[in-house]
This record gives sequence, C-alpha cells and structure tokens, in this order.
Amino acid sequence: MPLSRAAEGADAFVCLGDLILFLDYQDPSRGIFADLFGADHARDYIDLRTANRYAEAHELSSAAWSRLGMTDRDERWSVMRAMVGAQYEELFAAMPAPAFLTYGTVDVPALWSELLRVGHTGLDGQTVDVSGMRWGFVGGGLVSPMRTPNELTEADFAAKVAGLGPVDVLFSHVPPALPDLCYDVLARRFEVGSRALLDYVVAVQPRYHLFGHVHQPLVARTRIGRTEAVNVGHFNGSSRPFILDL
Repeated sequence: MPLSRAAEGADAFVCLGDLILFLDYQDPSRGIFADLFGADHARDYIDLRTANRYAEAHELSSAAWSRLGMTDRDERWSVMRAMVGAQYEELFAAMPAPAFLTYGTVDVPALWSELLRVGHTGLDGQTVDVSGMRWGFVGGGLVSPMRTPNELTEADFAAKVAGLGPVDVLFSHVPPALPDLCYDVLARRFEVGSRALLDYVVAVQPRYHLFGHVHQPLVARTRIGRTEAVNVGHFNGSSRPFILDL
C-alpha cells in the first residue's frame, strides 16, 4: 500500500517518526548511504553495526566521505541536508491529512517547519484533543552508539514526558524500557528504550501507548497494567498501516 492510501477510511493519520531512509537493513541498495557511497559500502556498514562494531563503522563512513573529497563536517552536512530535504518533500507530498506527526531518531526536526503541508501537525512534548480524548506525543530518542541525528539526554527526554500531564493515548517514537519491546531480531541488538516513558505509563495508565523505533521487534505488543503497549510496525518495510479503533 502506498503512503498516500495509508489513512483510507480513517479519521486521522499518525506518524511516529523515522521518515528518512539512511540505511535499509533488508535492502542495502536503498537509502542515502547507498546513494552516496554505493550498495557495497552500505552493506559493509550495516554488517559492522549489526556486529556492534560502531567505531569501525564510523571509520568506514569517514573513509568513504574522504574518497569523495569531503573532510569538512559542514560540507558533508550540506550534501546530506539536500538529500534529506528531497526525501521529506516526497514523503510530505504523499502523506494523508489530517496527520499528527512526531520525530524519530533519524529525523531532522529543524527541516519540518519548512516542509510540512496543510493538514499536517508536528507535535513533540505536546498534547492535542481529538474526539474528546487527549493524545500526547513525545518525539526523538535517547543517546545511543548509533549516533543518529535526533538523540536526547535522559534528562531532556524525561522533561518532555513529564510535561505532558495525563493523556488517554500516548504516542512516542521509542518504546518504554522493557527488554522484550526493545530487541530487534534482524539488527540483533537492543535499541534504547525510555525509562521515563515506562514510569509515566505505570503512573498514568493511558489506554494505549503506541510507538515504533524497533523495526523488527521480538515482542510487538504487551500490557503494562491496564495500558496496552503496541509497536505499530515499520511501514516502509511492510506497507501496512496499524489501524486502531478508539
């Protein structure tokens, strides 16, 4: 199913981030790294990250930039920014409306204000009332060895969570810090979940906590007290939206 049809029959579309495709673990020929450095480089880079050899992956990437004659970080970012912007343009043009969106770890929030379309609402550490319910949104993720663009300290992330107040439905990019929800069976690693989100869910008990981030989760659904915690899936990989009847 194309993104433009993902909200057919629904009252609203919600996107929980990671709109930019830097690397495709299932198809290394796709994504910004493959476009810049070739599929073989992307495959080697993925293999190093999957093996938790992050320093070597960083060195591999630096060497690839050097072969392109780009050693200055600002020059590199200028190239990346153009490619990120082109992906955002295509995605926001196809995205249904009304849509509520929050940021993922690989997103670049500074670009969203320029590119969001009419009917798209970006939310982060904020709430919105929808059909008599309060929805809360927390974007971004926590500092990790992956060194993705939109990682926050635990204190900054926790402050956003604490500022929500009670909500009926909690939306976040990253999962709560429960090991089964954080383990990616394809990447073969634990992604970084949030203790602040887990503490919030235990205390507030919203009806649902919906999140993404872990593309191939060991466990996609569990209960935390009366709250149903659900990984909504990886749309780019499955082309299937998660449908929730509230």
